[in-house]
Amino acid sequence: MGENGSVERRTVLKAAGASLATLGLATTTACGGDSGGSGDGTVEIRFAWWGAEERAKRINQTIALFEKKYPKIKVKTDFQDYVAFWEKFQTQAAGGNPPDVFQNAVAYLRKYDKRSVLLDLKSQVDAGNLSLKNFRAGVEKVGEVDGKLLGIPVGSNTMSLVLDEKVFEKAGIKPEEGWTWDEYFAALKKIHDSQKVAGDTGYFGIMYLYDLYLRQNGKAFFTEDGLGFDEADLTEWWQDGYNRVKAGIITDPKKVEQNKPKSSLASGDAASEFTWDNFTVRYATEGDSTYGLAPIPTTDGKQTGQYLSSLMLSGSARTKHPKEVAQFIDFMVHDPEVGKIMGYDRGILATTEQFDAYKPTDAPNQAIAKYEEDVAAAGVLGTITPHPAGADTVEAAFLRIAGDLSQGKTKVSDAVKQFFSEAETALAA
Repeated sequence: MGENGSVERRTVLKAAGASLATLGLATTTACGGDSGGSGDGTVEIRFAWWGAEERAKRINQTIALFEKKYPKIKVKTDFQDYVAFWEKFQTQAAGGNPPDVFQNAVAYLRKYDKRSVLLDLKSQVDAGNLSLKNFRAGVEKVGEVDGKLLGIPVGSNTMSLVLDEKVFEKAGIKPEEGWTWDEYFAALKKIHDSQKVAGDTGYFGIMYLYDLYLRQNGKAFFTEDGLGFDEADLTEWWQDGYNRVKAGIITDPKKVEQNKPKSSLASGDAASEFTWDNFTVRYATEGDSTYGLAPIPTTDGKQTGQYLSSLMLSGSARTKHPKEVAQFIDFMVHDPEVGKIMGYDRGILATTEQFDAYKPTDAPNQAIAKYEEDVAAAGVLGTITPHPAGADTVEAAFLRIAGDLSQGKTKVSDAVKQFFSEAETALAA
């Protein structure tokens, strides 16, 4: 659910068709300057987010509803693609002029809290301007860091395994809850041998999947202030992945690059891919097969290590209008009409008001909703792993270095040492 070359960035750009959506709409005004008020009591707040043009259209519709309900609050908007958003935000934060309210992700909470950028919203909850009631599966806790409330989820997602159902069926493989990694890798080999297609697009470069694997084994990718695993752990994970690339069980990394922005699963060059569940809509539009969601493989046949992550809304510690920021966030996460407009664009809707209001009619979104309900019912969901300041940089390094080793640009041993060196630097900053 983090970026700068990371899984979330990659999947966001893929879901957007990697078009890097235009930086403005006719209904969107670029933000800049201090927000303030006018003589008639009208207050202006600035709201910024990343995403594709379709997201911008939906958000602008919800803002129109908000301004109708709160005519004394005007919302000045700005949206960009993921990379440009964070580049601009970092400049604004460093200059003491971030947006009043903005889209955020868990990898950035400690980073910007450490720099005193984020507004602790607990006081607004206490004042009655923001409600924490009716969030699904405790997802509201994703935004809690060190006793502070730094973000309010707009949607939830969890890691999932997407399958080309036709390929798995022809191979006679039916994944079931509790299947193990050994069974998963055996399935990939059977698919490769019988269907002449790679089994997976490149699981070993996905930081959030490796986190699940570590959690299954009593560890985690992050602790509150560093890494929760050692060089031996990562060497085993990456060496096994590299061996499967060489054996043809994993899609040739060069082919993966050639297929972008299209997924190698959708192009027919792999039979499965791990990703956030809310991004699975893309496969039906990109590919010619039928695609489904399968359980995450396990170590012990029980625990998947899964948790709910989310995109969220955060406020600026420098805002002159914390009450209005809280009212805006509250409206955006609780109002049923907003839920109908946004759908699952930013994940499965976080509150019951919005989740119940939006009824997906298409098969992919129905499957996503059912998957999250099934995962919750299975009782495997845990608490999200802490993300220390610098987690976004660490995630980017993990993806980049894994890609280099998969293409033979560096040896596994050298890749592991490089990752730990870069991670230690990022986490010490």
